[in-house]
Amino acid sequence: MPKPAKTIVCVEDEPEVIELIQVMLETSGYRVIGVIGGREALEVIRREKPDMVLLDLMMPEVDGWTVFKQMRADPELKNIPVVPVTAVDKPIDMMLALEVAGVDEYVTKPFSRNELIASVEKVFRRREGRE
Repeated sequence: MPKPAKTIVCVEDEPEVIELIQVMLETSGYRVIGVIGGREALEVIRREKPDMVLLDLMMPEVDGWTVFKQMRADPELKNIPVVPVTAVDKPIDMMLALEVAGVDEYVTKPFSRNELIASVEKVFRRREGRE
């Protein structure tokens, strides 16, 4: 019996980017739930308990860092891997996100399907102790 697809919640303020990520990941066997904006994100993440969250950092109203901090403060959500998918591509920002904040991976826009899949799979391998 095949194991169920891993669920990934994609939090983004641009519906077109959510659709693009859904197509890229669903064709690789993942289940993707799109959420527009940070305000709804925590509600969906709490309800779904996904295997991973792809998180835009720069969103109006509630930004990605706020969502990330609230996830890490919640005992039920703190161990869910978070991968920022963002246009913020300065090396210092990447280093701070990975080394100080403790995100699991970092994907910069624009990205290719291969880059996105590789980052997602790298996080899952690391979490499963295969890397």
